[in-house]
Amino acid sequence: MSARVLIVDDHALAREGLRAILARAEDLEIVGEASNGEQALALARTLTPDLVLLDIRLGAGMDGLAVAAAMRAEGLATRVLILTLHDAPEYVRAALAAGAAGYVLKDACADQLVAAARQVLAGHAALPLSLVNQALSPGARVAEDEASRLSRLTAREREVLDHIAAGRTNKAIARQLSVSPGTVKAHVERVIAKLGVADRTQAAVLATRGRVGGA
Repeated sequence: MSARVLIVDDHALAREGLRAILARAEDLEIVGEASNGEQALALARTLTPDLVLLDIRLGAGMDGLAVAAAMRAEGLATRVLILTLHDAPEYVRAALAAGAAGYVLKDACADQLVAAARQVLAGHAALPLSLVNQALSPGARVAEDEASRLSRLTAREREVLDHIAAGRTNKAIARQLSVSPGTVKAHVERVIAKLGVADRTQAAVLATRGRVGGA
């Protein structure tokens, strides 16, 4: 019996390439595709695939880390294999913290991807050894300057950061906090500036890394 796979990537060409690769594996069956986080979570609930191939960056809305975390929080039995361009150890830590069982870089060959999928489906971890060694080394803990940056946030800004890490949009955060989207946008801009990161995804990774490092 073939394992049922859901492909999640915001680029149509990437999804097409993954379809072509998986079509050659007789024990893997594609049951659905999603181009954004919200669609991915909805399909994971309804299709109950055995495996989700999940990119981290998915455009606006929920990113891949938030999707993985939501799936774990809801108790979905689906295994998650992150497929991404990000080769930094902090992303590996964030993926593991979100509940992913595997992490494959997009420069891997087709055989490596299929092997990782089978490994995850068998109940094992599939992680790039070089990144894991960096991610789990003593020096990989949250750096003091990062902890210091997190401490600069006000209570409301930290609350907004937690919502960002959960993959929520400004409108969704505004509903949660009973404020206007414009107010949330201002908070988000201050959070990004204080943390010294480039965007929401990097802010979410730093927030997750802070929780892991402080655990």
